[in-house]
Amino acid sequence: MLTELDYKEGQILLIDKPLQWTSFQVVNKLRWHIRKSFGIKKIKVGHAGTLDPLATGLLVICTGKFTKRIQEFQGQIKEYTGTITLGGTTPSYDLETEIDQTFPIDHITEEDIKTATSQFIGEIEQYPPVFSALKKDGKRLYEYAREGQEVAVEPRKITITEFEITRIALPEVDFRVVCSKGTYIRSLAHDFGKALDSGGHLTVLRRTKIGAFSVDDAMSIQSFENQLPIKVETN
Repeated sequence: MLTELDYKEGQILLIDKPLQWTSFQVVNKLRWHIRKSFGIKKIKVGHAGTLDPLATGLLVICTGKFTKRIQEFQGQIKEYTGTITLGGTTPSYDLETEIDQTFPIDHITEEDIKTATSQFIGEIEQYPPVFSALKKDGKRLYEYAREGQEVAVEPRKITITEFEITRIALPEVDFRVVCSKGTYIRSLAHDFGKALDSGGHLTVLRRTKIGAFSVDDAMSIQSFENQLPIKVETN
């Protein structure tokens, strides 16, 4: 069993983030459990790469001195699986907002879907969603979007090394993507719909790998809590 010193010296915790939780909430929950279990006032805890609330999967959590390695882990390649639903777009490119436009999908064949993936392999320019935490002039893009303000978003260069279609059941298309830091899978879903002369938005997303770390080795928040020592209160 890990001790207070182990957590302060530095640990890498692999957590399977549940749906609807923010990455910040997960970090806060783990920090609270560590502090409570060992009766300590302060310990550094951080995550190496944000997951949206509507996504599940791998969060790499660093404690203590290992928080200095967060940037190193953030820069590693990532793997995601998920579902793109064709025939409609949303302002957020996912299910955070309602469908604002619908498009036909009758013309789309399985061959079209598989061929379209080739357009996104390699180094490409990608526009981040307007509903994102990126900052412009000191303000997050989603704040502008929620206020109904239009803001110019600059494209960013990202790299997609693998884009595999794993299931087609129109309007749903399941995929697996291996990509660089800074890739927005929501933007990929939106752009994929356009590449098929239709629309698309992300309806399921799960992060499965960050570098050599895999969600197969991750634990739930409850499992993490269960492995901690129970602090006995004394009068």
